[in-house]
Amino acid sequence: MSPRRNRSRSGAVKSAKAARTGSAGGGEREGRERFGLQRTEDWQGEEWAVRQISGGAAVKHYRCPGCDQEIPPGVPHVVVWPMEGDVADRRHWHRACWNARDRRSARLQRSRNAPRY
Repeated sequence: MSPRRNRSRSGAVKSAKAARTGSAGGGEREGRERFGLQRTEDWQGEEWAVRQISGGAAVKHYRCPGCDQEIPPGVPHVVVWPMEGDVADRRHWHRACWNARDRRSARLQRSRNAPRY
């Protein structure tokens, strides 16, 4: 006995998806938002890509530019980069620091001996 199919073979699934998004042919925004994993936000006159990182996916130490504190492995956070930027422009922020980025000071100076990751 073969397993039961949960999806129909017709194009009904595609048309239902297009009705939910509001466009049948896809648009400029569809290519940028990758199934809810990444979103765009405006900040300081630029568009920024924001991606949520779960605690299980966070495996390295990072330094948050908002509070200048370390983000240890296993802590959920966000990765942010300018849309016109490069891979080197990615920054890892605590979620609360990213949400409070307009209320934070412009630049925090760390000591000479502090690590720069």
